Amino acid sequence: MNPIDRRTLLTVPLLGAGALAGTAAAPRSASAPRSASAPAGGSRRPGGTGDDALLRRWAADTWRSLDAMTVRRTGLISDNISADLTGHSRHTSPTNIGGSLWSTLIARELRLITPGDARRRVAATLASLEAMEHHEPSGMYVNWYDEVDGTILRSWPGSGDPVVPFVSSVDMGWLGAALHVVAEADPSNRRAARRLFDRMRWDVFFDREVDAQPGQTVGGFWTEDPSREGVELRPLFNGIPGADVWYHSTHHYDTAVSEARMVTYLGIMTGQIPAGAYFTTYRTFPPEWTWPEMAPVGEWTEHEGVAVFEGAHTYRGMEIVPGWGGSMFEELMPDLFVPEAEWGPRSWGRNHPLHVRAQREHGLDEAGYGYWGFSPSSDPHAGYREYGVDALGLNPTGYFSDAAGTDWRQGEPYPQGLDGVVTPHAAALALQYEREAATENLSRIETELGAYGPGGFHDAVAVGTGVIAERHLSLDQSMVLGALGNVLLDGQLHAWFATDEVADQLRGVIEQEVFRAHG
Repeated sequence: MNPIDRRTLLTVPLLGAGALAGTAAAPRSASAPRSASAPAGGSRRPGGTGDDALLRRWAADTWRSLDAMTVRRTGLISDNISADLTGHSRHTSPTNIGGSLWSTLIARELRLITPGDARRRVAATLASLEAMEHHEPSGMYVNWYDEVDGTILRSWPGSGDPVVPFVSSVDMGWLGAALHVVAEADPSNRRAARRLFDRMRWDVFFDREVDAQPGQTVGGFWTEDPSREGVELRPLFNGIPGADVWYHSTHHYDTAVSEARMVTYLGIMTGQIPAGAYFTTYRTFPPEWTWPEMAPVGEWTEHEGVAVFEGAHTYRGMEIVPGWGGSMFEELMPDLFVPEAEWGPRSWGRNHPLHVRAQREHGLDEAGYGYWGFSPSSDPHAGYREYGVDALGLNPTGYFSDAAGTDWRQGEPYPQGLDGVVTPHAAALALQYEREAATENLSRIETELGAYGPGGFHDAVAVGTGVIAERHLSLDQSMVLGALGNVLLDGQLHAWFATDEVADQLRGVIEQEVFRAHG
């Protein structure tokens, strides 16, 4: 079977594209001058703290937007909010709710709120989750709720378009990670968080009936008939009792550099998914496939009984394991929680800093934008779009870094002067690997591009036209605050997530691999 037929089409839209579908952008043209150069980067934890005050200011402002998005009565957070910090979007997701939980804990540790306030906020969120309608056989939540009252969305706010309840594996991965963190970081809410986490069955997303054995993660399932091509009614995977659901027969997460690896981590650490599942995803497509844009370099090996092609793409003298779209959050969002570089020094410990370097060099040198950090985000000219560095992705149609999405062929120079779209959350994720360069980049996005307000960084800015998406997405803001928390608090999310029990299950799996990655 051609693997492109097995790629999920649900990856990024489930995390945000629907959040702004049909919503007009709130663009603004930046009038400040823009520089075309930046320093060449730093190290993971350089030790200097001269920029701590700046990072703490960004954290405080980011928290202000997350606070404004939160409905105090339910403890649930809006998907997005305008830059003036008013109104509620009337839709939220498990990812958004998870992001609000870990952001609250980071805000507590940074002393932006008191421990008592944090405890009350977390308790309100957990109480709402306990009461919200969900898929009871699996313990999982559907993708869209109204944050004001916690009810399932069956029509889209504004347009009225019908919404069929869908349980997203990726979205549940972020809520699951957050609940695990709460159980470790908040003793007063530990029991409630652990109860919600323990009833979640990660193997409902694990399809063993695929060529890649022992199996792979699916995009999720519908709890009602979505009337879509390729969707079939079948029992829950792995013999879990409960009513039949609708799975898409071909949509699997089959790339290693993907936000979906969090679901695999949660399944392995709870004993519900075999360790071999970590190795059934593609590092690159196999070399015998002739249709991909870029031929990989690498060699075959075996881990946990699974044949693995340890491949990489070449880019600007580097060899890098690519993701699906070449975006920063595919590479680094799971690393907010799992200390991948520490547990996999010969895999993620190589790839993460190389990906950051590649994004920086693409923005500053290859495309000449003067700024960098590319990931799915608001489209300053419209609603929401996927952005990335095409050479770092397996997707044949590409995630591009410019607003036009121009398909530049392999081997041709990337044109200068395009309307590149940078998103601050991508640069914030990079802080953990190039603190100095990422801080300088974010500073210039704030002061030169003007993509900043009382709630912190605006979601994205097109650097050629200067058009700014003057809104905040709660997912993106929670990534910003999570990254700032890890940098300022010496890996605090890692410490909460990576308990001894989790390390016993996961570390040995991750540390055995050697990526074909070097620069």
